[in-house]
Amino acid sequence: MTKRHHSPPRQVPPGSVPPQLQRAKMLDRVEERLRGLFEEEHRRRRTSDARGAELIESLAELLAAGGDRARPVVFLTGYLAAGGDPAGRAADLAVDTAVALELLDTATLIRGDVRDDAPLRRGIPTLHVARAAEHERNGWAGESRRFGESTATLAGDLALAHADRLALPLPAEARGIWDELRVERVIGSYTREAMGAEYLEDPWPGRCVSGCDRGCAAGWYALRHPLRLGAALAGRADLGLSYDAYARPLHAAWRLRGFLDGGPEYGWDARLLREILLDPEERDVAEQMIEELVDHARRSAAGLSLAAGWHEELASFAARVAAQDE
Repeated sequence: MTKRHHSPPRQVPPGSVPPQLQRAKMLDRVEERLRGLFEEEHRRRRTSDARGAELIESLAELLAAGGDRARPVVFLTGYLAAGGDPAGRAADLAVDTAVALELLDTATLIRGDVRDDAPLRRGIPTLHVARAAEHERNGWAGESRRFGESTATLAGDLALAHADRLALPLPAEARGIWDELRVERVIGSYTREAMGAEYLEDPWPGRCVSGCDRGCAAGWYALRHPLRLGAALAGRADLGLSYDAYARPLHAAWRLRGFLDGGPEYGWDARLLREILLDPEERDVAEQMIEELVDHARRSAAGLSLAAGWHEELASFAARVAAQDE
């Protein structure tokens, strides 16, 4: 394969669109693409395949309920910071890739909800609960719970099918990162389930702080791979290792914040551990650790060759992620 030669990032003239607004505009396009994708799919199916249309509608309702769109935000940050074009044909592929990441995330959430028998997701009944209730209301044959779980899992499969279709046009380097992310998400989820079953899962995120391993479903690939994917799509695969150095301490800070504040990855065992381990003085030590990790991420970003304005935005982004405001 012929090597691509990369010119320095294009300097953004004064008064042009600031980084956060660039990303916000692309996120608006992601929402439009998500909505349009399933509206078109539902329209195509509803007359020829009414039951298939029901599955599409269930998935579309979950996506429309919102969520933080975390992976698209991280991906677009990596893409734009690397000098990716916020408009034109390249931006169209970036939007489709962001949608694919959201669909991949949604499939993982659906399956996690089934495993955990979670009742709610994004303020509405989880898919397996809603479909089980529909089965029971209609007096259909078989067991309502199993119907709900199996059809919710199929909705996850549908999300993955659309995600892979959207990712298909990615250039070779970016496609390789996408494929790696697909595998790592599955292995990470399995590892978490296996460790929980073996009573080995530890809610204290010490492994994240000392050096991340694959012992949690929210592995650091949640930051690393979307950033690297954005860089590769912008033609800056050379930023991969540098983005890794930024993502690793930032992920550790995010996991530590989740433990301290009771994020969604942490249940009753984390609450008990906080009560046992953290008196006010020890909590201050943990807060200081978060600050040091964020500072490490900022220093990692400071020396990178990025598009104008993005050094400051990566530093600000690190603080928001560690505060769980992003």
